[in-house]
Amino acid sequence: MDQEMNIGIDEARTAGLDPDRLLRVRQAVETDTGKGLYDGAVYAVGRHGKIVLLEAVGHTDLASGRAAATDDVFVIMSLTKTFTAGAVFSFIERGELALTTRIAEVIPEFGIKGKHRLTVAHLLTHTGGMSVDLPPMLPMEQVGDLKAYVAAACHDPLKSHPGTRVSYSPLTAHAVLAEVVRRLDGGSRPFRRILDEVLFQPLKMKDTSLGIRKDLEPRKVPVVVRDKTPGLFDPMMMEAMNLLIREDTEIPAGGAVSTAFDLFRWAEMLRNHGELDGVRILSPAILKLATNNHTGNMSNDIFDHAREIHGWDPYPAYLGLSFFLRGEGIFPMPFGQIASPGTFGGLGAGSTMFWVDPERDLTFILLTAGLLEEGASFIRHQRLSDLVIGAVVD
Repeated sequence: MDQEMNIGIDEARTAGLDPDRLLRVRQAVETDTGKGLYDGAVYAVGRHGKIVLLEAVGHTDLASGRAAATDDVFVIMSLTKTFTAGAVFSFIERGELALTTRIAEVIPEFGIKGKHRLTVAHLLTHTGGMSVDLPPMLPMEQVGDLKAYVAAACHDPLKSHPGTRVSYSPLTAHAVLAEVVRRLDGGSRPFRRILDEVLFQPLKMKDTSLGIRKDLEPRKVPVVVRDKTPGLFDPMMMEAMNLLIREDTEIPAGGAVSTAFDLFRWAEMLRNHGELDGVRILSPAILKLATNNHTGNMSNDIFDHAREIHGWDPYPAYLGLSFFLRGEGIFPMPFGQIASPGTFGGLGAGSTMFWVDPERDLTFILLTAGLLEEGASFIRHQRLSDLVIGAVVD
């Protein structure tokens, strides 16, 4: 048991977790990968601030036969948005920005085609009415060029009146937020360096970067789509991330790379109200606000396709300030249907997830290789999350 699970029985029980129930997580991933649903996974479970389980199962580069390893470096997709939000929060706490700041006050050229009253809060909550598509006239190879991306986004008209609908913005909203931070910073530091110096270095997230550093490339997990079901993201576009993400790439909504251990440190800072190992990153006040529901009962339009494919009824988006929330009710929930209502975290396109359940003092990181259609990934995440929560017995 000890060797198979990378956990001691006594350690698990001390943390209030049943080791035999935790083993179900590995068994479920092995079953999934045996069916070819995805290639492998690296995951971590933490309780009361300590890692209880850190596992690597299956393969993270099936083409080369590379077995999954706990220090594999994944493209973490939209988990990146929580880093960008963290940078925004830090500038708010410095008094240089407010949730009510209009984007056009910092990026004047943005305030055209109906976007003049868009605020920081609108973009953080995905209620700004921005298009789900790439900005017009933006070549694919410039998606990772922050300045070029924002310049193109300035000419993108709104799709809905700000504050009236939740329409998740895959790339644009957080690119604009990153440019706001970069300009307020003086414009000399690239956004990837701001994230590194404001968040990653203080948190000792040594294997995390926006874009991929050269020293991390040998451990990088290729982006491969296993589920070809037509869904939210085009498979060819997702696999193009392998070429797009370079050392100088800046995709603030989905272009960071990280490991399960580093993401555990990020989640622990959030669980611990903004502090980790004696280093204060953010205040408890702003994180409390960020992890409250700011979208009411509105549903998230971007998941309409998944609801149709899987026959789900509409359900509330439950979005905080760039964080997904468990909320209340019975509906598809990647963080687990038995998670406490205050559970919060992030989701990455068909592949990655982290959450913190404050009521149980429980943290789960899940990084998978081989992307699934978004609805299928929701179901997979939900099942594994419920297995983790079901292991809590004290």
